[in-house]
Amino acid sequence: MEDVITAGVDGTPESLSAVRWAAQEAQLRRARLRLLHAWVLLAPEPEAGPVTEEDDQNFWPHRMMDEAEAAVRAEHPDLPVDRELVAEDPYDALKEAAGRSDLLVLGSQNLGPMSRYVLGELGLKLVAHTRTPAVLVRARLDAPAGGPGGDVVVGISLHEPCEALLAFAFDSAARRGVPLRAVHGRHLPSYAYNRGGGVEPYAAEDAAQTARQELAAALRPWREKYPDLVVDARVEMESPAPALLHDTADAALLVVGRRHRHLLPTPRIGHVVQAVVHHAPCPVAVVPHE
Repeated sequence: MEDVITAGVDGTPESLSAVRWAAQEAQLRRARLRLLHAWVLLAPEPEAGPVTEEDDQNFWPHRMMDEAEAAVRAEHPDLPVDRELVAEDPYDALKEAAGRSDLLVLGSQNLGPMSRYVLGELGLKLVAHTRTPAVLVRARLDAPAGGPGGDVVVGISLHEPCEALLAFAFDSAARRGVPLRAVHGRHLPSYAYNRGGGVEPYAAEDAAQTARQELAAALRPWREKYPDLVVDARVEMESPAPALLHDTADAALLVVGRRHRHLLPTPRIGHVVQAVVHHAPCPVAVVPHE
């Protein structure tokens, strides 16, 4: 890792929100910010120095980068910023840059009152294929893109190791100085239902108590590592995706995991991750882990 956060730039409001969020994160991490715009038809940059607007074959890409950097400088004047114009396919360029970064930040289109993400093929492919954590940011007109406000929420599956996920979540909350909400969603077991299809209260509470004990055990070493961090552990006896979405209305960041499986020919992001990145109202960090 190079202590670098890469943000994709394409001139959209979503991209600008992603850049501002990435700048705030870089400030918190004391990292460099890399602004990257890629397009196969970019002209070679002149070697003889600046050119006039009339002669600049990359006028619009330069203008996009200028606007993005100006937004960063307005909020973080001393932040180290690098700019890259890459004459490649955006997917290839961003994937390669992610491999040289600690974090990849992308904008995701917002459909206003529908309050959901629309990830195109590029975003889906990058989230599924990169081994670098990726954050998806919607355009926000009602609040600063990188502003404080809200807890960090992490969704935890207790059926597989998730050390990388918990490390990212605890570190994110500690950097921001906000509480961490650790949420585990679990279906009621079959024995909790009676023959009529109703739920037996005692069986349901027994299942919930077991889940709370398992969640507490998973969080215990991380609580010890971050003794000053306020951690709110919650077990919701429902599907994991709805359980997470219920806890994100006022969140600053939602952190979810994507298991990286070496043997799968086509990497997947999983139905829980897909649901939350499409519907969560806050930035979503997708953390790959073994």
